[in-house]
Amino acid sequence: MNVIPIVPVQQEEEEEEDEVQSLYAAHKKIYPRSVQGLFARWRWGFVFLTQIIFYGLPWIQWGGRQAVLFDLGARRFYLFGYVLYPQDFIYLTGLLVISALSLFLFTAIAGRLWCGFACPQTVYTEIFLWIERKVEGERHLRMKLDGAPMSLEKLVKKWFKHLLWVGFAMWTGFTFVGYFTPITALGLEFLQTRMGSWEVFWVFFYGFATYGNAGFMREQVCKYMCPYARFQSAMFDRDTLIVSYDTERGEPRGSRGRKADPAALGLGSCIDCDLCVQVCPTGIDIRKGLQYECIGCGGCVDVCDGVMDKMAYPRGLIRFTTQNAVKQHWSRAEILRHVLRPRVLLYATLLVALTAGLATSLALRTPLKVDVVRDRAALSRIVAGGKLENVYRLQVMNATEEVQHYRVEAGGLEGLAVASEPEFDVGPAEARWVAVRLQIPYGLAAPGSHPIHFDVGTKTGESHVREKSVFLVPR
Repeated sequence: MNVIPIVPVQQEEEEEEDEVQSLYAAHKKIYPRSVQGLFARWRWGFVFLTQIIFYGLPWIQWGGRQAVLFDLGARRFYLFGYVLYPQDFIYLTGLLVISALSLFLFTAIAGRLWCGFACPQTVYTEIFLWIERKVEGERHLRMKLDGAPMSLEKLVKKWFKHLLWVGFAMWTGFTFVGYFTPITALGLEFLQTRMGSWEVFWVFFYGFATYGNAGFMREQVCKYMCPYARFQSAMFDRDTLIVSYDTERGEPRGSRGRKADPAALGLGSCIDCDLCVQVCPTGIDIRKGLQYECIGCGGCVDVCDGVMDKMAYPRGLIRFTTQNAVKQHWSRAEILRHVLRPRVLLYATLLVALTAGLATSLALRTPLKVDVVRDRAALSRIVAGGKLENVYRLQVMNATEEVQHYRVEAGGLEGLAVASEPEFDVGPAEARWVAVRLQIPYGLAAPGSHPIHFDVGTKTGESHVREKSVFLVPR
């Protein structure tokens, strides 16, 4: 006779609760260790370069105005000596295509170089980490401080750190908005505490975004929000230079003294110090292979080379190399030959061609834009003297920073003449609507729509634009 054990309902519920596992892993704060080395110097070099450009450009003056200004209200973009209008959108399109091709090229060659060295998220995280280290100390001191109960020392350090973060973030937001509003005028708004303007709102908005992303979210932006990490696998191949751990040389890993012979102990070159994990800004273990969280900053390469030097082992246990190179033990010359593969050469050729084309087009660009709009209130009419007249409105945009004297002419139809004042002035970097009346002798042209053109240009002939339109003859 089988005996069925009777289990209390409460005990069954407790056992079921024990078996339930959460699908959400609580976030663990990462405390990146500071590192010195070649790639660390390169990373800080890009930090200085990008921030000098970002914070310095709005303050540069050019011809009595801000050198780089995207004036959305006036719908004009000022880039040093160039004045661009919405009609010049093709240049923005070309710039975006060049940026995309650059991303494809750099990723095909050496992985996530943009992420590791020049991405704003990486740059500002590096700056915020530097501030954190200066206030709270190195990695072990920051961990100890966070784990300690609240005290006056902890309160002062935390508040001082956040005060510096907020100040830097606000200055970043102020500079960003300074690209869209003259930065000197924006500064006056803050000094006069005019808190109702949209510029002030966006300064606080972008300041808060910088403070949150670089101060708190950090690696979470790279791991969960950035789409680049998700589609990078489609841009990599086995000949892409990536941060790689040489498993054949490093395994089996294990700790040992400096004077110990790893071959006698049956160990590889990795001493299992975990420093490569401690310096990683995204908290991954590169020894587990390529992971989408890796931003290619090279911090683990620097710290591992330092450990190899101390152990008197050859450098390169962790290095920038390709998967094929590690597997087949290629030399540097062989790696370079495979890196310069057809895919990379195609990207490079397209990038050079598009960049040269955009630069040439911008250099040869005519600093004059004309839009022709027919006057819908009077499509066609007979006026004194037996003339048939059509009225047009021309929007003439002067893309120079000097007053220009223009003359308008018309052609394409027999007897066509400009009946209004043919000459007019347009101020520097201004747009002006000009009414133009065209006339032909009545009966000279058959009823219908006749193609014509307007010729607008300076007297000296430096700028000339031809725009098409039609002349209507009623039945």
